[in-house]
Amino acid sequence: MRKIMVFFFIVMNLSLIQAQNYKELVRKADSCYRAEHYKMSVGYYEKAFEIEQKSSIHLYNAGCSASRAKEKEKAFKWLNLAIDNGYENIAHIQIEKDLVSLHAEKEWQNTIDKLQKKVDLIGANYDKPLQKELLDIYTEDQNIRIKFMDIYKDPKSDKRKIDSIGKIMNNKDSINLIKVMKILDEKGWVGKNVVGAEANKTLFLVMQHSPLIYQQKYLPMMREAVKKGDANQRNLAYLEDRIALREGRPQIYGSQYANNKMKNTWHISPMIDPDNVDKRRAEVGLGPIAEYAVQLNIDWNLETYKKELPELKKLENIK
Repeated sequence: MRKIMVFFFIVMNLSLIQAQNYKELVRKADSCYRAEHYKMSVGYYEKAFEIEQKSSIHLYNAGCSASRAKEKEKAFKWLNLAIDNGYENIAHIQIEKDLVSLHAEKEWQNTIDKLQKKVDLIGANYDKPLQKELLDIYTEDQNIRIKFMDIYKDPKSDKRKIDSIGKIMNNKDSINLIKVMKILDEKGWVGKNVVGAEANKTLFLVMQHSPLIYQQKYLPMMREAVKKGDANQRNLAYLEDRIALREGRPQIYGSQYANNKMKNTWHISPMIDPDNVDKRRAEVGLGPIAEYAVQLNIDWNLETYKKELPELKKLENIK
């Protein structure tokens, strides 16, 4: 019995080490992607996938890195594996800038057709007209943000260009909000069992971009939807945080961040009880704040953050 127990603990330790190695390799791959070192990103993903190939998100992101690195064969391989492992976001994949280089390839249409067949099979009993309406809103919402960020990040863009695309985005947001409010008022927060996960997420995205008064109005509806399984708990956490900050209160989960223009640095916006933020994040399915900060290229140190918190509150007018 003792030998069996020792063997069991050895296996468990090896599994834990592998899981940690996988997570670290993915973190490095993501970091390289953000730094636009796409070939290095692909290399780290390859090493990670030698350990496991289960996460549709990681596989999809790897496909994006490979596309950027002009390694098309790997890109299609990983995108197809992402689909096999649960990726369903057909509206997003078709507007993904990282994948534009693949569009001229014959394999691209085969990949889209494969995903479409999967989505159609899963959604055989969905409310098709409502799903299409929400997916069209999703595409509109994300497309204009992609264009805005392109102009915002372009060194050649001036304030006039940024303000112009900003006005277009605000106008589209207003139109989308009217459409979504009509759906919410007439049908409630429709779940993914009615319209699919992607269309269901559209409700949150539009609400996340809406004026505070509408966020406050529909927040109770989203809370009830989460209890029923009709909305994502992580998305609710983001909305709760955004509303709190807009109301002048510290956020709960640390999902929101801001730029200190005086120092030209980014930081996690003020939150309640920073010592226990990871516990709160875990309760809603979010990863550790340190990992989140890395994704945002923000230097994170808990003790430093707590010392700077009074200054951050003053900076963002948080009570």
